Amino acid sequence: MGFTHFNEQGRANMVDISEKAETTRVATAASSIEVNKETYDKITSQEIGKGDVLAVSQIAGIMAAKKTSDLIPMCHPLFIKGVNIEFNWAEKEGKYRLLIEATVKTKGSTGVEMEALTAASVCALTAYDMCKAIDKGMIIGPTYLLTKTGGKSGDFTREQGLTDWGV
Repeated sequence: MGFTHFNEQGRANMVDISEKAETTRVATAASSIEVNKETYDKITSQEIGKGDVLAVSQIAGIMAAKKTSDLIPMCHPLFIKGVNIEFNWAEKEGKYRLLIEATVKTKGSTGVEMEALTAASVCALTAYDMCKAIDKGMIIGPTYLLTKTGGKSGDFTREQGLTDWGV
């Protein structure tokens, strides 16, 4: 399959999706942020001075999904039907990782993979912003697509996580 985001002159263009069938489309993306024990303790006990890190990150992720077309030049503005953000913690050898999953749903002519990826990324970035005063060594990522359903290209499910953290 060739690249579709270039016109006959080789310049960028937004793909015409007017002839594509509307289907229900769902995508889930994952990201994570590794923090030290002090940061983990402060997040989980809600002692971060800027507020509840998970609540603010969740709202930021939802807002990011809705604004994806403003950030990614060739993304179509979508009427998103739902966004769900889930957080879990993993601990390994004294290190702590906030695991983030963002699921975005729509009914339309194009998928929501970019919206899910953007939501997961912005959740991690927001957590970093809220905690950077006590932990500048946090590590974000990896960020990747877990699943997608609907559309001409069919379904996709990642076989396994990308790291030994299970993410």
